[in-house]
Amino acid sequence: MSGPNGDPNISIDEGIINDEDEFGDEEYASINNMLDQINSYLDDLEERNDALNGKLHELMESNRQARMEFRAQLLGSQAQEEQCPAEGDSSSSRKEDPNEDEGSQMNDKSA
Repeated sequence: MSGPNGDPNISIDEGIINDEDEFGDEEYASINNMLDQINSYLDDLEERNDALNGKLHELMESNRQARMEFRAQLLGSQAQEEQCPAEGDSSSSRKEDPNEDEGSQMNDKSA
């Protein structure tokens, strides 16, 4: 008959775990110490992970704010560029020659 894992030469009646394999108190204490160390390392790793996660969220928020400010500045400068050439064109068409205004004012006074 095959064993529980399909091993052909192991019978079910044959004990897999012998009573002779009992662990002593020292082995249990050693295993407990190792498990405590592993648990401590995992706790430290979890704390670091949480700290990094918090810093990542802060960085993402800061980046989002910077992008919004940059976008607002970009849109503001584009709006000013659209308005400034229109104002510049109208002022330049009104006063092409500063002497021209003075001459027209003198003509008005002499009349």
